[in-house]
Amino acid sequence: MRTCTHLDTVREVAPSGDGCVECLRDGGRWVHLRLCMACGHVGCCNSSPGKHATAHAHEHADHPIIRSFEPDEDWWYCYADELTFEIEGQEPAPSHP
Repeated sequence: MRTCTHLDTVREVAPSGDGCVECLRDGGRWVHLRLCMACGHVGCCNSSPGKHATAHAHEHADHPIIRSFEPDEDWWYCYADELTFEIEGQEPAPSHP
């Protein structure tokens, strides 16, 4: 079983807002939200027109891990390892209202 090799980049973060930072700024729209686990940036998913969570990760190579920012979703994703995973014993994921 593959494991993420970038868990050392995870920080205790506060979400940057209740929606995608760039979409709110530019009047865009999103489908689902993702939370950067290095800085708290909230960006939209790859099903959204802007794909801002992925853009953020590509712009900041030292921010490889996101977590779903959707209610009742506890999965994580590492861009560097191209791996979706969950961490046993973690508190429930934060989510937008």
